[in-house]
Amino acid sequence: MSTTAEKLPIKEKVGYALGDTAANFIFQTMVMFQLAFYTDTFGITAAAAGTLLVVVRFWDAIFDPIMGVVADRTNTKWGKFRPWVLWTAVPFGVMGFLAFVTPDFGPGGKLVYAYVTYIVLMMVYSANNLPYSALSGVMTGDLTERTSLSQYRFVCAMIAQLVIQGLALKMVSYFGQGNSAVGYRTTMAIFSSLAIVLFFIAFASSKERIHPDPEVKATLREHFGDLRRNGPWLAMFATTFILFITLSMRGSVVFYYFRYYLHADNYENLFGIFNVLGTSSTIVGIFFSKVLAKRFGKKNVFMGGLGGTALFTAVFIFFPPTAVTLMFAAEMARQFVYGFTIPLLWAMMADVADYSEWKNRRRATGIIFSAIVFALKAGLGFGGAITGFVLSLYGYVPNAVQTDTALSGIVMTMSIFPAVSFALCVVCLFFYSISKEAEIRITSELAERRKAFAPQVAS
Repeated sequence: MSTTAEKLPIKEKVGYALGDTAANFIFQTMVMFQLAFYTDTFGITAAAAGTLLVVVRFWDAIFDPIMGVVADRTNTKWGKFRPWVLWTAVPFGVMGFLAFVTPDFGPGGKLVYAYVTYIVLMMVYSANNLPYSALSGVMTGDLTERTSLSQYRFVCAMIAQLVIQGLALKMVSYFGQGNSAVGYRTTMAIFSSLAIVLFFIAFASSKERIHPDPEVKATLREHFGDLRRNGPWLAMFATTFILFITLSMRGSVVFYYFRYYLHADNYENLFGIFNVLGTSSTIVGIFFSKVLAKRFGKKNVFMGGLGGTALFTAVFIFFPPTAVTLMFAAEMARQFVYGFTIPLLWAMMADVADYSEWKNRRRATGIIFSAIVFALKAGLGFGGAITGFVLSLYGYVPNAVQTDTALSGIVMTMSIFPAVSFALCVVCLFFYSISKEAEIRITSELAERRKAFAPQVAS
């Protein structure tokens, strides 16, 4: 008989975490290069690309809750969430590849192709990442183990990010030999293939241990009503939405910042080093997350980390194009303090699922996580769209020498705009009401309830 507070073996943590390495081979490429790919390689305007990224969010608002309901109602010998990692592995890899293919179509045909591939990719992303994220909430009920699992997960995610940031542009250049369309296509074929293999490993390595009470039945209206009355969930939804707007906005503009603001012939190398050093600092920060959260509580560490991130983001407004060393130092400090927060988002969402079960006596992990995945994707899309609109507003012209006004827009999107957004996330977290003491109480009471119906876990 498995207990909900069971300690997880390292092998299982690593195996599960490799699923985020897989996802980030595609996700981080989207964050870092999707907008630049659309404008400078694919051949659509920044405004059209921004509109695309926004329009797709409306479909996400419909599809993601449906996916959450489907995941919660999935029942297989492997569990509710784990099989989706297997079923979506190949579709995710294929769509990640197709989203970076440049077909030989006219402007209208290309725009249609971009819409179709991006919409389908986002649907597959939901069908994969929503159950994958929810899986972390049912692998263990131990609070410390959840934070530890998230640490493993995001160290593996950062490894993928290191690869993307450090090698992607070089791979595009190497394989393209002056033709970036060919370079992107070949590079994404490699990353997508690796993603598929790692998803298979994540599926084979993980196990679901927490199960809802089979005697408790609830309607969709009751589940969604629970969400509306769940204050911590509302706070986390708002935080996630604004946070991923910010990450996408900042991530999308870094390429433009190095290519156009620094005026350096070796901007690709500087771009790679900048990102590798920053992500390495993030990994170091992640290792502090568990011990800090255990001492100060998840909420306080999250708020402090985001506050520091806002500060170190804002200082980029003061750097002239020649201050490369200062840029690198500020980015390393920024990424280090941001690293504290990365495992906490998903660990706190698992706590929110526990809070809902504790308060309402019914569990809907998939629905709770579906809304957060929607917030993540909406933030990703709106952040990229905002960057596209800002660049267009400031007069950005692809593959040309930029005006002082356009450069000003790039610098503001690198510094002040995301700094303000990070600060807004801190404000949202003030309304997250699950304290460290409440976490312990909820976990203890739920463990007692589950003893009555805890099933034998299928292998």
